[in-house]
Amino acid sequence: MPNLFRELRRREVFRTAGLYVGVAWILIEGASVLLPAFDAPEWALRALIIAAIVGLPITIILAWIYDITDKGIEVHGDATDTVVVPIGSRKMDFVVIGVLSVALIFSLYLVFTGTGTAVVEEIEPISVLIADFDNRTGDKLFDGTLEQALQIGIESASFITGYRRDEAKSVATKMNWSNDTLDEETARLVSVREGIKLVMAGAIEEENGSYTLYVRAVDPKGGEVLASVEVDAKSKLDVLAAVGTLAGDLREELGDDSLDRERLVASETFTAKSLEAAQAYARAQSLQYNGKYEEAMQYYREALERDPDFGRAYSGLALSASSLGRVDEASELWGKALQHLDTMTERERLRTLGLYYSRVTRNREKAIESYRALVEKYPADDAAHNGLAIQYFYTLDFQNALQAGQTMLEIYPNSVMGRSNYALYAMYSSDFDTAVAEAEKVRELDASYFKGWLPVAAKALADDDIEAAKQAYTKMSQTGARGAMTGTLGLADVALYAGEFNYAGNLLKQGIEQAEAAGSQYYLATNYIALAEMYLLAGDTTAALEAIATGMEFSGGLSQQVPAALMYLTTGDIAKVQAIADQLGQSLQPQNRAYARLLEGLIALDKGEKVEAINLISAGSRLTNLWLLRFYLGKAYFEAGFYAEALDEFTACWDRRGEAMSIFLDDLPTFRYMATLPYWLGRAQEELGMQEVAQRNYTAFVARRPAGDPLADDARQRLP
Repeated sequence: MPNLFRELRRREVFRTAGLYVGVAWILIEGASVLLPAFDAPEWALRALIIAAIVGLPITIILAWIYDITDKGIEVHGDATDTVVVPIGSRKMDFVVIGVLSVALIFSLYLVFTGTGTAVVEEIEPISVLIADFDNRTGDKLFDGTLEQALQIGIESASFITGYRRDEAKSVATKMNWSNDTLDEETARLVSVREGIKLVMAGAIEEENGSYTLYVRAVDPKGGEVLASVEVDAKSKLDVLAAVGTLAGDLREELGDDSLDRERLVASETFTAKSLEAAQAYARAQSLQYNGKYEEAMQYYREALERDPDFGRAYSGLALSASSLGRVDEASELWGKALQHLDTMTERERLRTLGLYYSRVTRNREKAIESYRALVEKYPADDAAHNGLAIQYFYTLDFQNALQAGQTMLEIYPNSVMGRSNYALYAMYSSDFDTAVAEAEKVRELDASYFKGWLPVAAKALADDDIEAAKQAYTKMSQTGARGAMTGTLGLADVALYAGEFNYAGNLLKQGIEQAEAAGSQYYLATNYIALAEMYLLAGDTTAALEAIATGMEFSGGLSQQVPAALMYLTTGDIAKVQAIADQLGQSLQPQNRAYARLLEGLIALDKGEKVEAINLISAGSRLTNLWLLRFYLGKAYFEAGFYAEALDEFTACWDRRGEAMSIFLDDLPTFRYMATLPYWLGRAQEELGMQEVAQRNYTAFVARRPAGDPLADDARQRLP
C-alpha cells in the first residue's frame, strides 16, 4: 500500500485529479448561471455534470499512464524501475490548491447571491374537474355548494386550475353521457375527452349533527387514486371551513409547499359566510354560464341577502346586468364589487379586476396588467391565459395573443373555445394555413361550433375563391341559431364584396328576420348597417339613411358608429360625422379615439385640407394601428400626391387582409371593405409607372363590380 501511494504521487495522479475536479467544478457552477440565460434545455446542465463525473476516472487512468515533459507526452516508467524520480515541483501543488480555492469561493458566492445551481422544481400545471359530491346527509343545502367552495380552495395553489363544471356537464350532455349530473364516472369520461389531468370526487356524511367530508383525487384514465383526504366538521356552520381544510390537505398532497395553515380559514377558501349564500351563488353561476342572465341575477341577489359582503356575487351580478344591456345598473354593481375586493382571495381579486377593465372601462392596458399578474402568480390559470390572449387581440398584438392562447391549450388541449380563439388569432394575423388547420380541430371537437368555419371563409376570400367562401358560410349556417345569423351575414358580405348588390340585400333582409326571431339587437344593428351600405352602393341614398337610423336605434356601438359616419360623409352630412367623432374622441379606449382622428381626418380631406388629413389620420394610427386607418391614410396620401406613401399603406392593407375579415374585431364578417383595395393599389402603382401590375389589379377589380360603379368604370377606361 505505501508503494502504491508513493507511485500515485510519483505519477502525479493526485495533482491531476485535484486540478481536474477544480476546473470541472468551476465549469459546472458557471454553466448553471450561463445556460439558463441562453435558454438552454434543462438536460444540458445534467449532461455536463455526467460528462464531468465520467471524465474523472478517465483522467486518473491517463495520469497513471502518461507524463507531460519538456519532450512531450511520454509513458511513465514502470513502478519496479530502480530509477528514483523526484516528486515534482511544489509549484504544481500551489496551482492545484489555487484552482480548488477558486472553485470553492465561486460556489460560495453563487450560493450567497442566490444565483447558484439550486433549482426550485416547478410543478407542472394541473387541470382539475370536481365531480358532484355524494351527498349522503339528505340535506339539499349541500347540493352544488361544496364543489364550488372546493374549487376556489384548491385554486389557491398556483399550479392548479379548475375546469368549469357547467362546461363539463355541457360536454357530457352532448356526448349523451349524463342528464345534467356529473358523477365520478361521467367526470372521468369528460376529463379523458378534454385532456383534464385530475378528477376530484367527494362525499359528505352526517352523524348526530356532526359531519365528515371525504375527497379523493383520481387519475381519470386508469382510475388510480393519487390522493385521499378526510376532515370532520362539528356542525353545519363549520362545513365551509372544513372544505377549506380539505382543499389545503389536497394541495399539500399534490405538492404545494406554499400553504400557510394559519391563514387557511373559510373566508380565504370561499368568501360566502353561509352555506345558503354559497348555494345561491353556485346556482347563479350555472345559470349565467347557460345565458340565463335574468334568473342568474335573482340567485346572485339571494346570495347577497345571505352575505352582504360576498364580493364575487357582486361581480357576477354586474356581469349578468351588463350582458342584459343594463349599463347603469351594471356600473353601480361593478362599483360595489370593487369595494369588496378585500373579501376575495388573491386569485378572485385579479380575475375580477381583469373582467372589470376588459368589460367595463375597456382599459386594455390595465386589463393586460391584471391578467399578467394573474398568470405570474397562477401560471395554471386557463382563464388568465385566455383573458390575456383576448386583451392582446384587442390591442392588435396577434403574436402575443397566439402565444397566450397556446399556453391555455397546453393546459386544456381539447377546449373548443380556446382552440377556436387560437384559430381566429391566426386568421387575424393573416396566417390562413394555421387558422384553417386549427379550425378543423375545432370542428372535430364540436361540429356545431359555428366559428370553426370563419377561418375557412377567410382563406377562401384571401385566395379570391368566392365560391369556396360561400360554401364555408353555408355550412356555418347549418350549425345553429348563431351560426345561421353569422352565416347569412357572411354570405351577404361576400355578395357585397363581389358586387352582387341585389342578392346581398335579400340576404341582409333574411338576416334581419333571423335576428328578430333570436331577439339579438347586435345582429339586428349589424344587418341594418350592412343593408345601408348596400343601398348606398346601389345609389338609393334615402333607403340608406333610413337603414342607418334603424340600425343605430338597436345598437350604437363602435361597429355601428364608424360605418354610419363613413356613410354620412358620402351623403355630405358632415355635422353627423363630426358628432360621432366628438363622441368617440371622449372615450378612454385608444381604439375609439383612433377612429375619432380618422373621421376628423376625412372631414379635413373633404374640405381639401390634404396635409391636415394625413396628420390627423396618422395621429390616429399612432394610438392604434387599425386596418381601416391604414386604408384611408393611403387614400389621403394619394389625394395629396404622395404616391409611394399611398402604395406603402395599401400594400400593408393587403398584407393584413386577415384583419379585414372582421374590422371591428367582433368576429362578424366585413371583408367587403377589401373590395376597392385593388383599384387603389392600381392607381398608386400606375402613378409610379408600374403599369403591368396596375393593370392586373384593375382587371381583378372590374371582374367583381357591375357597370355603373364609378370606380369600376374608371378602372375599365384605364385598361388597354
